Amino acid sequence: MSSLKKFLKEKGYKKVPLTYTATQHLEVKAKINNIEGTFILDTGASSSCVGFEAVTYFNLLAEESDVKAAGAGATNMMTQIAQKNSIEIKGWKKKKVDLVLFDLRHINDALINHKAEKVQGIIGADILKKGKAIIDYKSMSLFLK
Repeated sequence: MSSLKKFLKEKGYKKVPLTYTATQHLEVKAKINNIEGTFILDTGASSSCVGFEAVTYFNLLAEESDVKAAGAGATNMMTQIAQKNSIEIKGWKKKKVDLVLFDLRHINDALINHKAEKVQGIIGADILKKGKAIIDYKSMSLFLK
């Protein structure tokens, strides 16, 4: 029987290395609009997000949103949306990706308190679903098709 990596490669998947943060979150490098950033991989987040402080960094066009965000110990947070962006994760690419924009300070404060690096955003279930994601914890790899 062939290895998972070989099997998925034959099926057209791209292998993406993952790392653990000091808080034991999975971390991944991704490019938004061709600009690299660091993101937490969160299968429980319904939408992929970028922090307000990274809007200019990723050349995002922020628009008002009536949606309130909740999660990671915070609720009822104001959001904006940035539509039609590109995302690339280690050779896997998608265009016309919408991103939720919100205040990530509470997440980054928690990371800093545990001596971990800040992140610019969260890769959520929307992107993982589009990429038919498979997470291999043994090899610390994300596979996207």
